[in-house]
Amino acid sequence: MNLRLADTIGSIASVITVSAFLPQAIKIWRQREAGAISLKTYLLLVSSSGLWTWFGVVIHSTPVIITNSVCLCTQISIIALKVWAR
Repeated sequence: MNLRLADTIGSIASVITVSAFLPQAIKIWRQREAGAISLKTYLLLVSSSGLWTWFGVVIHSTPVIITNSVCLCTQISIIALKVWAR
């Protein structure tokens, strides 16, 4: 596959992936309430995003790095709100 096409597809997937996390994160940030969020699930998501970011660095894939870095930051902020809002 053409590398430019692969990056384009990766970029589109990145926007969709980040968009999937944002509504939940915005709701939690606005309401300052994350009781319904599973801490275990978000810890797994942070682990996953961290590993995907590292993988993106290893393979030099900007879409993978950016997407997972943004997801990682969003997930960490949700965990922080979950822990501190108790």
